[in-house]
Amino acid sequence: MSGRVAVPLAKAYLLLNHGPTVLVSSAHGGRQNVMAAAWSMPLDFNPPKVAVVIDKSTLTRELVDASGEFVLNVPSRQQAAMALAVGTQSGREVDKFSIVGVGGTAATAVGAPLIAGCLAWLECRVIPEPHNQQNYDLFLGEVVAAWADPAVFSNGRWHFPDQQRHSIHYQAGGSFFATGEAFEV
Repeated sequence: MSGRVAVPLAKAYLLLNHGPTVLVSSAHGGRQNVMAAAWSMPLDFNPPKVAVVIDKSTLTRELVDASGEFVLNVPSRQQAAMALAVGTQSGREVDKFSIVGVGGTAATAVGAPLIAGCLAWLECRVIPEPHNQQNYDLFLGEVVAAWADPAVFSNGRWHFPDQQRHSIHYQAGGSFFATGEAFEV
């Protein structure tokens, strides 16, 4: 077959894994954490819903299980090093908010913080799906509040004013790429 190259099944996710990286923030009982997640997606419009994979071994998972809430934060290119750091360090070992320099502000509808400097924020309440959560680490959330930086999102459209304020997309092994230029057909 010309024009195609086989991709090992263990790497097949890379063919779809170029949606924006998100930072999943969580809080419960006086503790908070943030982790990076490459696997998230919108699910519905009304009410708005999202899906995100949160591994059962993480502190974020413990906090989301306990609180029933999380925030999907969309970081910018200038936050790529921070996104990689929160994605490779355990919240059980370090306070990512102080060690990595993550800043957070209070959300309006959930207890998890909004990560400062991001491009967008989706405050979510877990839609309980115990089978999916246990077997696949897949969480569904109803978006109960959504925010965007007007410098990059207005009138229902992304517009990136400079190279540092593009959304980022994680590939693997510390490699990212930034969202390209918008175009219409």
